[in-house]
Amino acid sequence: MSIKIPDFTNTKIAFATKSNAELKKMHWLFDKMNKPWLVNLGTKFGLFAIRVNFPFAQTILKNTLFEQFCGGRTLLECMPNVEKLASKNVYTIMDYGAEGKDTEEDFNLTMNQVIRSIEFAAQHPNIKLVSAKLTGLGRFGLLEKLHNNEPLNASESEEYTNLVKRIDSICYNAHNHGIGVFIDAEETWIQNPVDDIVDKMMARYNTKTPIVYNTFQMYRKASLPFLKKSHQKAKEGGYILGAKLVRGAYMEKERKRAEEMGYESPIQDTKADTDKDFDLGITYCIENINEIASCCASHNQQSNTLYAQLIKKNNIDGQHPHVMTSQLYGMSDHLTFNLAEAGIHASKFMPYGPVKDVMPYLMRRAQENTSVTGDMSREYDLINQEVKRRKKEKS
Repeated sequence: MSIKIPDFTNTKIAFATKSNAELKKMHWLFDKMNKPWLVNLGTKFGLFAIRVNFPFAQTILKNTLFEQFCGGRTLLECMPNVEKLASKNVYTIMDYGAEGKDTEEDFNLTMNQVIRSIEFAAQHPNIKLVSAKLTGLGRFGLLEKLHNNEPLNASESEEYTNLVKRIDSICYNAHNHGIGVFIDAEETWIQNPVDDIVDKMMARYNTKTPIVYNTFQMYRKASLPFLKKSHQKAKEGGYILGAKLVRGAYMEKERKRAEEMGYESPIQDTKADTDKDFDLGITYCIENINEIASCCASHNQQSNTLYAQLIKKNNIDGQHPHVMTSQLYGMSDHLTFNLAEAGIHASKFMPYGPVKDVMPYLMRRAQENTSVTGDMSREYDLINQEVKRRKKEKS
């Protein structure tokens, strides 16, 4: 199917699934999130209120941030939102949003939840992938020790075996059901064992179609060379490289740790350097489309335009199984829905889970996008434009 280059200024398409009442509520919420001081105050109070079971805290959160950025508390509760996206040819990636677990029992519960989401996805054609995080399946300290090549004691060796079994169970079930799995990136000081495990899973399950995807954080100086190295490894191993490209999620934490511990920051010196490597990365993936299945997982308009241009220039079908774009649920609808309208495989990451458990995710979402990227201002402006457009259309 030939594609068009998307028009990201089209707010009619971007907010077509939103009623006037929903748009008005979004307008109110993004107005508040456009004030950094209010977000900082709100996130601190919100975390405290949930922790001490402050009356009505969960209800307030559920009706604001949770409703905007999460699909629901359960898989079934997500279905109306999945179907609403599907009505505009947008696919869903299910992401169990609970974080901060640290016992073997918790890790097994998370594994079972991810497998449940795979089985659920297999029954719904508009859910193509699920997302998993290795720190939700194994202990952070264990991964840190592995990253530093420190010897494991007997108990830790058993922990590692269990971690690999969990991720293998997830990938095995995904392979059997024909559902993809995105494995999230982690902090640089635990990333090596994550990459090693994901490479093993790709070698095992990506021999014919892309099932398992590693995540490349392009704000890291080492990521572009590592992407090319991973491609060569996949070629030699006879499997398809699954590559989800993101800019990155831990910039402030990474820079602070590097400064405190006296080593060179692994993060790009400037945003321009990150943008350059991201665009070189997606270009490399499209140039090697037969051997790399890529996802342009970005809220950056220029990068999404480039990805669309590369697909069109190379006469690639917009629904080719090796191309995909994705944005977070509740954000950047002007990108997602206009990409879908242009004929390109577009999707939303849809977190779900109990309100209390997804609280850290929601707080991080609010803080990151207010303080770092200025996305809230852009979102607010676009919603404002659509409100005005509808008023004008009505008059």
